[in-house]
Amino acid sequence: MSWMIYGANGYTGALTAREAVARGMNPVLAGRSADAVRELAGDLGLECRVFALDDPSAVQAGLDGMDVVLHCAGPFAHTSAPMVDACLARGTHYLDITGEIDVFAAAHARHDEAVRGDVVLLPGAGFDVVPTDCMAASLAAALPAAVSLQLAFEAGGGLSPGTAKTSLERLPRGGCVRRDGELTQVPLGWKSRTVPFAHAERSAVTIPWGDVYTAWVSTGIPDIEVYLSMAPAGIRRLRRLRYLQPLLGTSWMQSFLRRRIEARVRGPDATRRAQSGSSIWGEARTADGRAISATMTTPNGYDVTVTASLGIVERLLGGDVEGGYYTPSLLMGADYAASLPGVDFTLNA
Repeated sequence: MSWMIYGANGYTGALTAREAVARGMNPVLAGRSADAVRELAGDLGLECRVFALDDPSAVQAGLDGMDVVLHCAGPFAHTSAPMVDACLARGTHYLDITGEIDVFAAAHARHDEAVRGDVVLLPGAGFDVVPTDCMAASLAAALPAAVSLQLAFEAGGGLSPGTAKTSLERLPRGGCVRRDGELTQVPLGWKSRTVPFAHAERSAVTIPWGDVYTAWVSTGIPDIEVYLSMAPAGIRRLRRLRYLQPLLGTSWMQSFLRRRIEARVRGPDATRRAQSGSSIWGEARTADGRAISATMTTPNGYDVTVTASLGIVERLLGGDVEGGYYTPSLLMGADYAASLPGVDFTLNA
């Protein structure tokens, strides 16, 4: 079976391509930047294809013969739909590494179409949202009567350009949580709390993380909040951005800030990734106050993205997976994250 990494020349795509080759895998590398894609493919001895996502016929042609595509070219709010369209047309399984709520919702809305076409749609195959989704599923299994779920994470090492751009695009829209099973818009920095991570307690603030969508699909828990570890001063700065949201949403300001990101953000190098891990915490609670919590420590988030996404690729290349929309835990099982290299998971019953 054949598979593709699209956006292979980007920060995460290139990391994934190099690890795939180290594992003896032979992905086709693809993207819209011809010189960069060809240079990486030449370095790794792999086939490459060059096509953009703005021409549906070109995307379908680019996927010719591909059984699986791992889509690594964000921001996925702009790039996911044309690739999903082409995958459904071609019968190609679709994975991406998004953490964007709207992308999860859009893919989930195409579940029936994916079932008919026997195509797997699984956005969020990396650090967004494999570890947190598996934790949510484990907590729900341990406390089936849970009606609320809180998840939190602390990620070190810095951002890639793609992650930074995605975060920038979301800022003007504020926060998002789930209440009574419905996505609910809330202000930036809506709630804060102290989180007991495995290594230390940290202050944290609500963010519109993908699990607000996916954890509900995986568990059915109706009330969900996701928190990011942030110093109190950072939380105050985030809340002050509420007054700038109209400005941050203008096209010229978005363009200006994207250029700044492109000029200044490179993503962590191997040394920095090796020196920076991530911590995750979660708690499920019942209506009568019973609670269960869990902690998880992982390598750097980008390294988790590489190993998690490649494991899912291998699962799909192995066949025998029915088409439809999946979260990571629904396809791979709640214990998948704990099986990844360097991950330590503890359920506190």
